[in-house]
Amino acid sequence: MRDELKDTRIHIRNGRLIDPKNGLDEMADVFIANARIAAIGEPPADFTAEWTLDASGLIVCPGFVDLSTRLASLEPELLAAVAGGVTAVACPPDTKPPLDEPGLVERLVSHSEALGLARVFPIGALTQQLAGEKLSEMVSLKRAGCIAFSQAKHPIFDTQILLRAMQYAANFDFAIRLRPQDHYLARDGVAHDGEVASRLGLAGIPVCAETVAIATALQLANETGVRLHLARLSSAAGVALVREARRNGLKVTCDVAIHYLHLSEMDIGYFDSQARFDPPLRSGSDRDALRAAAAEGLAAVCSDHTPVDEDGKLLPFAEALPGATALELLLPLTLKWAEEAGLPLLTALARITCDPAAILGIETGSLAVGRPADLCVFDPLEPWQVTTETLRSKGKNTPFMGYEMAGRVHATLVGGRVVYEI
Repeated sequence: MRDELKDTRIHIRNGRLIDPKNGLDEMADVFIANARIAAIGEPPADFTAEWTLDASGLIVCPGFVDLSTRLASLEPELLAAVAGGVTAVACPPDTKPPLDEPGLVERLVSHSEALGLARVFPIGALTQQLAGEKLSEMVSLKRAGCIAFSQAKHPIFDTQILLRAMQYAANFDFAIRLRPQDHYLARDGVAHDGEVASRLGLAGIPVCAETVAIATALQLANETGVRLHLARLSSAAGVALVREARRNGLKVTCDVAIHYLHLSEMDIGYFDSQARFDPPLRSGSDRDALRAAAAEGLAAVCSDHTPVDEDGKLLPFAEALPGATALELLLPLTLKWAEEAGLPLLTALARITCDPAAILGIETGSLAVGRPADLCVFDPLEPWQVTTETLRSKGKNTPFMGYEMAGRVHATLVGGRVVYEI
């Protein structure tokens, strides 16, 4: 991290500029001053660079915006974020304690700002203690810094409470984020209710656990007019419901976690706990539908970064903690998906830059003049191996451990400051 470059005039030259928000894919220089993009192409009048980065052979793009990053330990995970080119993260409310009080939110924002790494955007608890019984003080949480409200993985059993939460949120134009999974249909399940779970004797979670929850949420959103985001879709049927709702004019967005674009139930193998996710990895056809939804722009892509300590993954599959570390893998896995799907980089990078920024309602995610200078400079072809040493996150849990990835971040800037460089 270069503290001396705060508020420094920076010239990034000779790079391939990709800015999905503005449809740019060209060789162009970027000029930064006062923590913002000062000019693209030609320098502004009287501009003298105090620091120059030669990006020859590299791609310069907006910093990545992640819709779900769990920050069990603040500094290590934000270091992992900037090492992966992620400049803004949305933090779910299921922290310890939950983000249901303004003071907790203010402390999180203050501590993250003091570190000077990736920007942190808290998601407030929709109900007190995430218990699903009493609504949280959303207005106070919004003033403290929350940009949306969610239950994370915690259910609301009483549908009337969810209806009231949506009515309240709609009245103030607050966004609500739901992880759609019916608690009773998913209860005790640990894998997709299909061939692999049956063969291994694992309790299954049917696709209808997702679609029933989505249908309920969409009906209530239609009734209230709330801005609704459905997080971490896992099935073709779920994607179809969101697509139809959008055609009917509902204000609904969705995302898919990067692992679900590459893995399926077959990757459980013989009880590999690194492939334990919630919602579970589903069939190959579900994976293909998620890929198509991301390709067409229906779904944004997130890391769903969930660091788990080693003990949490050394348990038997059904007892192991779900989730994977992913901030540092978001770029290479997105590039791998783009290559396999035949997508231009402009399209693929939109799913992790301007699309999630629009969902969160933040001004990052593009390189327009005047926008915050949050950038990632990377080599799309440079290989690196996923090891416990190369991952900066405290969580070393990933089904891609030992794999060689293509796509390495060379520098990350947040607010015109170099917060990571190799």
